[in-house]
Amino acid sequence: MALTEMVEECVKNLVSEPDAVTVDENNDRGTMVYNVTVAPNDVGRVIGKDGRVVSAIRQMISAAGSKAGKRTVVKINAD
Repeated sequence: MALTEMVEECVKNLVSEPDAVTVDENNDRGTMVYNVTVAPNDVGRVIGKDGRVVSAIRQMISAAGSKAGKRTVVKINAD
């Protein structure tokens, strides 16, 4: 599974509006940046209390990325 698909599936399982989730992948000087856009009312669910949920997502993607030899960054945006 590609990292983009992994990010998308993970976030879609957390939100109340999965159809509003989009993930854009950009390569910024050797670092893969994943810009995740969700509905405004789902931002809190994706970030979680004290940022714990988004931190877990970032750790998971970072581990998968390092296994593939890539540095990764996950950013959350409201629609």
